[in-house]
Amino acid sequence: MEESHRKTLRSNRSTLVKELNPSDLYDGLLEKGVFTQDMIDEIKNAGTRRDQARQLVQDLETRGGRAFPLFLECLQETDQHSLAERLQSGAPALQLQPAKPTRSVRPVVLPLPTSSPVDADKQRQNDVPVHPLPRPNPTPSPSPERDYARPRPPPRPRRDSIQSYKMDASPCGHCLIINNVEFEPASELSNRKGSNIDCDKLERRFKALNFIVEVKTNLKQRQIKHQLSALSKKDHSQYDCCVVIMLSHGTEVSHNRFPGAVYGVDGQFVPVQHITNYLNGQHCPSLQGKPKLFFIQACGGGERDTGFEVSPDEVKPAIGGADDQTDAIPMSSSSDSLSMSDEPDARASLPTPSDILVSYSTFPGYVSWRDTQSGSWYVETLDSILEENAATNDLVTMLMMVNHEVSQNSAKGLYKQMPGSFNFLRKLLHFQTQA
Repeated sequence: MEESHRKTLRSNRSTLVKELNPSDLYDGLLEKGVFTQDMIDEIKNAGTRRDQARQLVQDLETRGGRAFPLFLECLQETDQHSLAERLQSGAPALQLQPAKPTRSVRPVVLPLPTSSPVDADKQRQNDVPVHPLPRPNPTPSPSPERDYARPRPPPRPRRDSIQSYKMDASPCGHCLIINNVEFEPASELSNRKGSNIDCDKLERRFKALNFIVEVKTNLKQRQIKHQLSALSKKDHSQYDCCVVIMLSHGTEVSHNRFPGAVYGVDGQFVPVQHITNYLNGQHCPSLQGKPKLFFIQACGGGERDTGFEVSPDEVKPAIGGADDQTDAIPMSSSSDSLSMSDEPDARASLPTPSDILVSYSTFPGYVSWRDTQSGSWYVETLDSILEENAATNDLVTMLMMVNHEVSQNSAKGLYKQMPGSFNFLRKLLHFQTQA
């Protein structure tokens, strides 16, 4: 496809995703040879109408020079004239040439040799030996028509084969750790004893995974946002990944994407969905298509989980002691301390970001337990799982191991905790490990 046509599609992508009716186009695109049936089926499986429209536009860019004008034809034929005119106005004048029909090549079938007695006598008289005609080759040799036939597109990857993110840059990327331990008296939040232990473990771990680690301690809400903004403005072109770790008190807030919020030491919070927005594809172009990982050690709310009874085989001895504390703060409205209207990083109109994983220490709405002597359950388990399994397992598999181990713990012999993730990664992620 010509670069000018690609630019036209990309500049109008949001409008196409919003207004295009892909189901009306499938028959025409298939009949005109723009897509194969397998490709149409894959687009249909993308999900909602908007998801199908987005997938269709993306795949269209890979379909050769005739794909764009044929797409315009299909729009006209299905009465989607406004979209066709919009694309036509932004593209060079098109003169669509009819495709030359490709004749099918059939094997040349030669007649079997026949001879009459008279012919045989003549051949014997002239001493001309009779040779049988060669048998036709079942695989025909290329003909001019075959030589000029349009090549078939390369097969798409199997749907059951998951690719892996590129993770071989050195260093692999930036890792920002925000560790809030000592809170201002006016915040009415307790100090988080044991959080420095968590911070030290994760700093060592991600340095061992070849990240550039930067630790910021005791930040107010405004300072948290400043550090995230600075991280988003860095040039990540030479790196493969970016990590943000939040160690603080937390609470449950109203949200439309990622639940929960993290407190600054001044008692003002930043919603997790705002934190992730700083690094999404729109606000940090050099991280587009690259994994952005967020690890949140903070409570998701104030509810304490007492669990439910299971058979003895499912339960390990209780872990935790009298020094266990929570990072819970009662639920707040998202308008208490941060207005969404004045935050360019938190517009509700942004699409759900891709290549993002948010790992929470606890289920939304519940407390997260931290031992003042050994650190939080979640971070201690995460650190040990990464140490033992990063060389052989992908991140999502390791986080499932973390979920399982933490779920076996008990605080004060009674309370439970269940970590979890919001996973929008498109590929497997394998960290770098030292040989």
